[in-house]
Amino acid sequence: MAEPSSLKPLFGSARREPPPRERIGDVSPDETLTVTVYLRGTEPSPGRLSRQEYAAAHGASASDVEALRGFATEHGLTVGAVDSGRRSVVLSGTAAAMAEAFGVQLGNYRSMAGNRFRAQENQISLPTELDGIVTGVFGFDQRPQALPHFRPRAEASQQYTPIEVAAAYDFPTGQTADGQCVGIIELGGGYQEDDLSAYFSALCMPPPTVQAVSVDGGQNQPGDPNGPDVEVMLDIEVVGSVAPGVSIAVYFAPNTDQGFIDAVTTAVHDDTRQPSVVSISWGDAENNWAAQAMQQMETAFAAAAAMGVTVTVAAGDNGSSDGESDGLAHVDFPASAPHALGCGGTRLEISNGEIASETVWDDSPGSDAGGGGISDVFPLPDYQLNANVPPSANPGGRVGRGVPDVCGDADPDTGYLVRVDGEDITVGGTSAVAPLWAGLIALLNQALGQPVGFFNPFLYSPPGTAALNDITSGSNGAYSAGPGWDPCTGLGSPNGTDLLTNLQTT
Repeated sequence: MAEPSSLKPLFGSARREPPPRERIGDVSPDETLTVTVYLRGTEPSPGRLSRQEYAAAHGASASDVEALRGFATEHGLTVGAVDSGRRSVVLSGTAAAMAEAFGVQLGNYRSMAGNRFRAQENQISLPTELDGIVTGVFGFDQRPQALPHFRPRAEASQQYTPIEVAAAYDFPTGQTADGQCVGIIELGGGYQEDDLSAYFSALCMPPPTVQAVSVDGGQNQPGDPNGPDVEVMLDIEVVGSVAPGVSIAVYFAPNTDQGFIDAVTTAVHDDTRQPSVVSISWGDAENNWAAQAMQQMETAFAAAAAMGVTVTVAAGDNGSSDGESDGLAHVDFPASAPHALGCGGTRLEISNGEIASETVWDDSPGSDAGGGGISDVFPLPDYQLNANVPPSANPGGRVGRGVPDVCGDADPDTGYLVRVDGEDITVGGTSAVAPLWAGLIALLNQALGQPVGFFNPFLYSPPGTAALNDITSGSNGAYSAGPGWDPCTGLGSPNGTDLLTNLQTT
């Protein structure tokens, strides 16, 4: 059995400690814990790979899996599912065995809102023989990791169906998404078939094929019309209505960093449903994530890029503060991941089916406004080198990954008409923008006969930028819109037909 002196801290595994006043006791040593261990792999060179090719060439090696099996056996842990393509191995065991194996300290906590959860109180450690093999261990900490980015509005000044928004953005007409699958990540809530039937019947179109996929025990569990059901229905109804003929796979997982990451890797590597786009409308400020979780998620997005899968992510609904109260600017993760297509928010006025005006969504900076800014974690990616990304508004003026990349209608006062748990409501938020772009990309993929894949380099090139509506008016708090890329609306909102034309001729 490994001696304590042979353990080495796993980089980035420390979590922000919950307030001591919330601690209610120790975790029982007999409690069974299940963790997902992610392993290293080789990174692909430029080019497009199938999921099978990626798993064979860049998945976890058999020797690394065996090294982890040996570690598990030594510490009395059980090895569960092994997925070399995802580079993941599931381990389970008692809390006492896990604590000895990983040098981890755990406690039970109750939040100020009354929610009980298990929290990790120190960083994870590994024996030296696993150093460099293991890239992340998730599941010890069970606190909620992310928030859905939707904003309902009881009395919106205007409301549009997603079809009307798509028409204003000139999505290709006469084009279907037959044969395309969009994966949607959900960390709670659910959908009801009756609602989908009624909603799409009112739009005079057949409902999309929707399949629920369980990850880590997550289930399609509708029942809260004021909670995450809104997120689930918004995502499905936007994608399904703007991309007729699309099939949708909804990956339900617990709202933890383990559940979130496992859902993303499951969707990205899903060789059964093969989503060509993955839409994510959940996230939180970068400072609320462990470094290992952010890196693992970005690794999954990079794998998606290698396999031709686009990942669209909502940029947040709390302006440049991203809901933090420290007086600093923050960006939302995973929208800030370099291989994500970060989707910001606008206020869209439509007249006679066309854009009458479009400005930054900014009802109240810090509470109801499109997220955006400069990452405190990720450096400036190559595709943004010529985008004139400004320094961060925070002290030091760091120049890093700029968020968002693109935008779309998100103001709940010009929101989307959706159906949730038997009621028709108006909803906004950047949660609507990620599925809007996902639906557009599904249309583009079908029209092109191949997936656009990692879309950011094209969008930041002249043919891509020329097919976007530049938003130059408004602010999200610390940042203002202006010509070209800006930290409120990115490069702009889509002109779908121009995007298709420019992709076909480039």
